[in-house]
Amino acid sequence: MSNKPPTAGGYTSEQLTQVRSLCLYVATKLGDLMDDLVIVGGLAPSLLIEPSAEDGVDEHVGTMDLDVALAVALLEEKRYTEFADRLRAAGFVQDQNEKGNPTRQRWKFGEEGNLAIDFLIQPTRSGDRGGRLRHIEDDFAAIIVPGLHLAFEDRTRVTLSDETIKGARATRDIWVCGAGAYVVLKALAFRGRGENKDAYDLYYVVSSFGSGPADVAAALRPLMHDGDAREALTVLKTDFLDLDGLGARGVAEFLTGGTSDDVQADVVGYVGDLVRLVEEE
Repeated sequence: MSNKPPTAGGYTSEQLTQVRSLCLYVATKLGDLMDDLVIVGGLAPSLLIEPSAEDGVDEHVGTMDLDVALAVALLEEKRYTEFADRLRAAGFVQDQNEKGNPTRQRWKFGEEGNLAIDFLIQPTRSGDRGGRLRHIEDDFAAIIVPGLHLAFEDRTRVTLSDETIKGARATRDIWVCGAGAYVVLKALAFRGRGENKDAYDLYYVVSSFGSGPADVAAALRPLMHDGDAREALTVLKTDFLDLDGLGARGVAEFLTGGTSDDVQADVVGYVGDLVRLVEEE
């Protein structure tokens, strides 16, 4: 995946609009395959949560790329060839890394484009490790992400109606990672790479989804049978319940560029409520 800017100032509403338009375009080209795809990552919060000045819900800062979770069924049924062929026909090509080498897990829209899709897949083999690649075809791969299977267990259908990245009007339904699975994925991601954006994404969903921690807890509780969900809860307790913990400071640094007693207290309060509500059940 691409490196994320360390603060909110690195993101713009224009970028978010473009990524939403890219997502809608993908849905028009992969329509009958969309049941095997779930939108995760930085676009998901803006699809799950409507900002509201009346309710004090700020707009999510957005994202610079589109993260798409692939169902294992695409591999088991060998439909990945059709999937990759459609991407090529729709104008997507492999992106390149800083050294100019192709990145098979990351495809960009057009040769000169700056919008890209990262493809993710859950671990399915004993040797799978988070962050490594599952090579699917010679020019197609996906990043292995622990806990990603939960995005297919806790997901919600969202209707996108807007302009595609090519300027055409369209309306399509897409699957988006639910709030419970999203917290799991972001907690595990934060433990693995310690990025401020992951801490912020997690905090934003916990504080802004539905009525706040109670609704997130209602989505998270049914997932607690899973080892990845329980591990994520441990991350919340370890990194997000201390004013000077990595998670609370990460959110403050992302939003303000430094420490902030108010922001860090909010993080501890909201995440603490979530943990308490999950463990009460």
